[in-house]
Amino acid sequence: MHATLPLMRHYGFPALRRARLETLQVNLGYKCNQSCVHCHVNAGPSRTEMMPREVVSDVITFAGVAAVRALDITGGAPELHPQFRELVARIRALGIHVIDRCNLTILEEPGQEDLAAFLKEHRVEIIASLPCYSEELVDRQRGKGVYEKSVRALQRLNALGYGTELPLNLVYNPQGPSLPPPQAELEAQYKRMLAERHGIVFHRLYTLANMPIQRFGSMLVSKGQFNEYMRLLHEAHREENLETVMCRTLVSVDWQGYAYDCDFNQMLALPLQVGGKKRVRLAELVGRELAGNPIAVRDHCYGCTAGQGSSCGGALA
Repeated sequence: MHATLPLMRHYGFPALRRARLETLQVNLGYKCNQSCVHCHVNAGPSRTEMMPREVVSDVITFAGVAAVRALDITGGAPELHPQFRELVARIRALGIHVIDRCNLTILEEPGQEDLAAFLKEHRVEIIASLPCYSEELVDRQRGKGVYEKSVRALQRLNALGYGTELPLNLVYNPQGPSLPPPQAELEAQYKRMLAERHGIVFHRLYTLANMPIQRFGSMLVSKGQFNEYMRLLHEAHREENLETVMCRTLVSVDWQGYAYDCDFNQMLALPLQVGGKKRVRLAELVGRELAGNPIAVRDHCYGCTAGQGSSCGGALA
């Protein structure tokens, strides 16, 4: 695995400061039932990192005290964490919106037969990965048979009311070192093709740029494409996207309980900056005002401001 952080100081991303906290994003661990080429977390079936129970408790405490608008749960496949359902139920009891970043195929894993019904019961928003409406391209990026399993999972979710009265959103990632196409146009294509081929409906399509870090970044280095991709991101930078980048209103927490400005900084070990400390745990931030604090930035941040912009909620423009 090639380290890309040392390559992230060439262009000098503009300084940013935090606004009011709205979303707490929690990575429950790196274990996943898939190993995707574009995965910036480098997750997979052989990973063993899982958030300890005491850190899960810290997450619940912080979310309640900070009165965040949403808890955004990610991984790996977050549903594989033994406290996933307990976390969802307790956060929903606080009246906080919950987002599950789901890879869809997890719904067919042994022991997860009732997962979809559980998510419906707690009215959890599902943001599901589906990098294309083409079977060939999905299987190429995520593994043979993933498209077929994903379609079955979406049909199952539709039958439970997801995509109509319950929020179901899909995520698109480019196949390689290019920017995503216009989100609205691609969303219309997705809706038409999935409806015609499989009778599937969903609410929104989020287009995300691939970040030049971890597995994807290492692949770019191996193929000699890293510098070219970074130049593409830098040249496509739009100043107006700086106002709405997700790191201004989000705190990301790793499986050990350490806090970061975003999930990408987490993967690069660039911690949230508070009081001059090298690393700070989420538990240390309870009751602390973060608005106005500087955000740790490097050149990978151009992945969020290039073109139409990119965030965990899709395009910014």
